[in-house]
Amino acid sequence: MPETLWTSAEIVEATGGAAYGEAFAVTGIGIDSREIAPGDLFVALEADRDGHSYVARALGAGAAGALTRQWVSGDGVTVDDTLDGLRRMAMAARARGAKRAAITGSVGKTTVTQLVLAGLRRAGPAHGSIRSFNNHIGVPLTLARMPKATQRAVFEIGMNHADEISSLTRLVAPHVVAITTVEAAHAENFVDGERGVARAKAEIFQGLTPGGVAVLNADNPWADFLQAEARRAGAVIRVFGKGLDADARLTGFTPKAGRARVEAMIEGQAVRFTVKQTAAHWGPMSLCALLVMRALDVDMTAAVKAIEAFAPLEGRGAERLVEGLRGTFTVIDESYNASPVSVGAALRALGARKGRRIAVLTDMLELDEAERRHAELASEVDASGVDLVFCAGPLMKALWRALPADRQGAWAPDAATLAPEVVAAVREGDLVMVKGSKASKASLVLQALERA
Repeated sequence: MPETLWTSAEIVEATGGAAYGEAFAVTGIGIDSREIAPGDLFVALEADRDGHSYVARALGAGAAGALTRQWVSGDGVTVDDTLDGLRRMAMAARARGAKRAAITGSVGKTTVTQLVLAGLRRAGPAHGSIRSFNNHIGVPLTLARMPKATQRAVFEIGMNHADEISSLTRLVAPHVVAITTVEAAHAENFVDGERGVARAKAEIFQGLTPGGVAVLNADNPWADFLQAEARRAGAVIRVFGKGLDADARLTGFTPKAGRARVEAMIEGQAVRFTVKQTAAHWGPMSLCALLVMRALDVDMTAAVKAIEAFAPLEGRGAERLVEGLRGTFTVIDESYNASPVSVGAALRALGARKGRRIAVLTDMLELDEAERRHAELASEVDASGVDLVFCAGPLMKALWRALPADRQGAWAPDAATLAPEVVAAVREGDLVMVKGSKASKASLVLQALERA
């Protein structure tokens, strides 16, 4: 039997709402009627669509009850505002006492969150964000879903604008926070560009519990600023990077045959392990995850084993062999997001592999000076040694024009139009890396390659 997550009486106590129908108990929480599992609480959020229109469907799918703004047929709890009700449930779950970490950053926050969660699970009952549940709905939903027996939990926190992280970090009230890196992602939403992004990321310190730990990237250009902000919040600072004074110091990163060997000094101890990735940013990101895990009292051995067993996430470096009509080739899925830094790292990782290396790049979105930043990727292509580049989107045309003719595969206005060109070019033994911002639909190229 699944563990009871909330009873209707506990929901009433947490939210200040009123119960209707029969008493009930739930084993999960859902906000999408299409994904409701038997025993869930359906939260009728009023966002792009009014969730109250889908309560009957959710109950029909097996929901044990609903959180609603008004009485509906069936069992449930009414509150003045369902999103506020979800937040109140989140605060009640937080009060149960699990140690909590919060992760943000321009690049790598989802991977680090999932790395940390893998380690926490080896240390006891653990809980954490799924997918990219990192916004004003995803964070309270993840907290409210936290089982009562949880000892440690980790939460991903994202942002597009200023003053978004501050409310989320106060909700989580983490004992440990980490900022993976600060880059130009979302910089177009700030008058002062990347400096504004750095300030927004530093909001994560506002929710840190007194005496909590801040894990920071010593190699990032904003390191001094972030450390100063962390000190002002009273944080204990732990840094990762290549410098001699780093708490987790990267001393070696050697990619080979789809994996990489990481060498580091952590807390004065020499540590060596492998990761199932070749992109260079996995070196510092794994050290970031290790410092977070150690701050949550995870044994070093368990933490390292979790990282070694961790498989790259879909859209973030996952690899698969495709047996097509033209032969067998390898597809590297980096289709979930893209920034100049992450594209550069992905190109270098691809260039370190053996075989004919093809990069398929779609537009990087939410950048200031976007055309210039796309064109500048030509130097990354040159340094990587990648053999052929395919580009899709109006912004990627700037890169396409900057490439030498012998590296130009094809350009198309969108990913769907480009996909057949890529499929036609692939042959036996190729490595094909597909990367772009999610909204530029790089995944359409992946789908076409998998049908090749």
